[in-house]
Amino acid sequence: MHKNNRLYVCRVCGAEQLDPPWGEDGNSPTFDICDCCGVEFGYEDATLTTLKNYRSKWLDKGAKWNFEKSKPENWSLEEQISNIPKEYL
Repeated sequence: MHKNNRLYVCRVCGAEQLDPPWGEDGNSPTFDICDCCGVEFGYEDATLTTLKNYRSKWLDKGAKWNFEKSKPENWSLEEQISNIPKEYL
């Protein structure tokens, strides 16, 4: 994990990213796609309402990985979801 974990996790699913999805300032989205939930940073997670809706749909569909090859061997949904900063729950 990165030193400032909260900047490096997806606000929707809690997956750690290589680069901060919302930039080092937390306000400049990269518009990259999360390998796990498939959200486009800065689009579907632009507001608390849209990110909660996206998360709900992703979970309802079985929390499947967008890029299955990126899924860690011993992946735990519960552990990953716990990475989401409280203000985005």
